[in-house]
This record gives sequence, structure tokens and C-alpha cells, in this order.
Amino acid sequence: MSLPPSEIPQGAIRFNTDSQKLEFYAQGEWWNMVTDTPNLGRGADTTAGPRGVMGGSTPQADHIDYINIASTGDAIDFGDLTGNESVPAQGVSSSTRGTFPGGSQFPARQTGIDRITFASTGDAVEYGNLTVGRAESAGISNGTRGIVAGGSATPGDSNEIDYWTIASGGTAVDWGVNLSDARERIGGAVNSTTRGLVYGGQSPYVNTIEFITMATIGNVTDFGDLPVAGQNVSGGGNVTRGIFSTSETSPFSKATSYVTIATTGNAADFGDLTVARALTAGVSSPTRLVICGGLTPALSGVMDYTNILTQGNFVDFGDLSVSRYGLAGVSNAHGGL
Repeated sequence: MSLPPSEIPQGAIRFNTDSQKLEFYAQGEWWNMVTDTPNLGRGADTTAGPRGVMGGSTPQADHIDYINIASTGDAIDFGDLTGNESVPAQGVSSSTRGTFPGGSQFPARQTGIDRITFASTGDAVEYGNLTVGRAESAGISNGTRGIVAGGSATPGDSNEIDYWTIASGGTAVDWGVNLSDARERIGGAVNSTTRGLVYGGQSPYVNTIEFITMATIGNVTDFGDLPVAGQNVSGGGNVTRGIFSTSETSPFSKATSYVTIATTGNAADFGDLTVARALTAGVSSPTRLVICGGLTPALSGVMDYTNILTQGNFVDFGDLSVSRYGLAGVSNAHGGL
């Protein structure tokens, strides 16, 4: 006999004999668990696996790189964005499409959303618009919805949340509920299939972690706190754990922290990056997180990675094709898929 819903613990796992799929329990519902990732490895890799794509930067650039997250090595040219975008929103992607929403072509904040297809290489195309032009926003997704929260807008900072359907594109619509305050330089790309986390930012500096339930349009809820208040916190993770990389404080830090997404609470120490830096991009698979580029305060092309399921220091992965900061990362195998 199965337990009544009120007695099922959050994060419980079962095998559904009707659908022949693994499922986990969260937020009062059973959800399918992704147990494999698309094979998009390059011919030169010893192990094929999920793909991470990094686009945009400061100094402003339209350049897009990609890596095989399951392997190590230097990034390879993917194509170009439609414009020289700086600090578009992080991490808004499905298993087939990656998007780069907003960004800055100084001094103007952009409304445009660029799209790439993971399974191919080539230039991005325009396929929609945010409700308001902004950069330095948080980006999260569950494979169906793309969501952008907060950011630097004109005039002033924004607390607004937009969403759209990744498979169709088009103009984003207002979420209807706002962040707890207007702020820019926010971290994103930490999500499970149900929850998306928004963290850090400048309004001035905050250590706030908030979450939304992506399948609904509802409240923004307090999750806990980062170890330190800061801006430009990048990150990533899998369906269970989210990891936050260094924030832009002076001096820059190697420190990273983590949370269990299905619960709430303050972030705990995870380990250190190989190089202290900020304004990085994160791309992740179910097992690995790769932190790319950044500011040291010199331009950095460093990429380092960790095993998400353990705690410890990051190790060298390879280098970007162009050293830069203020870039955004997307993957076809992050925690929201």
C-alpha cells in the first residue's frame, strides 16, 4: 500500500511500474526523473556527453563558445550572437535550445532574446523579447519555461519577473509577482525541475536567496542566505543540489557554497575555485558544474569544474577561446531538465 501524500517525505524516489520511469516527490507531486543526457560530444573527446555553451561578454562581444561538460579541454567556437551583448541572463535553456535574454550594448539595455540549438553549431537567431530591456538579470528554467528576474533596467534596477515558453519563443509576459526588492547583478541558473533560485545582487549588496515554483505563477518565497552579501554570483547544479560561485567583492574570492534545492536554509561551504574571480558563467550536467571565464581583475579565460555530488575544491578544465567576463552559460542537461 502506498503512503498518503501527507506522509511522503520531500525528495522520496520511486519506480512507477505503469510508466516504467523513476520519479521523485516534491511540492506535493510526483515528477519524472531524468536519468540520461543527450550525447553531443565532439569527435576529439574520449567521452561524449552534455554540452555547455557560453555567449556574450565584457568587453562587449558576440562570441559563443562550447564545451563537452563530461570531458575536459579548451572551448571551441560555436558561432556568434546577433549583437555584442554584455551580461545577458544566465542559464535559460531546454534540452534542445539555449537562450541569451537581454544584455547590454552600452549604454542601452536590450529586450531581445537570442536562441541557439545545442545539437548544431552556428550563429544565434532572434526569437523573442523581454517585457523591458535589462541586463545582469537572473535566468532560470525547467525545460519548458524560460524565466528572467530582476536586473539593471532603464531607468533604475528592476524587481520584475518575465516568462515565456522556450519551445515557441515570442514576447515574454509578466509573472505577476516581483522579487523582494529591485536589484541588478543577480545570480541564476540554479534550479530543479520544480524550483528556481534567485540569489545575491546589488541593491546595495544582498545575501538573499529566494525561490519560485516554475510551473505556476505565484509567490516569491525566502529560501535562506548566502555566506556573504555580493553581486554577480554565478552557479549551476543538478536536480538536487545548487552551487554558487564567487561573488564580486574586493578582494575577489575563490569560495563557493551550496544548498539542497528541495529544502530551505542557508548556503554552506562547498570548496574553492582554482582562481579567485567574479562575473563568471556556469554550465552544468547532472554530475558536473563548470565555472567559465571572469574577472581577476584581469580578463580570465579559466574554466574549472567540480563533481556536484561531492564537496571539495574545483580543478582545471581548460580555457575559453577568448578571455572575458560578463558572459552567460547555458546547457542541455542542467538541474531543471
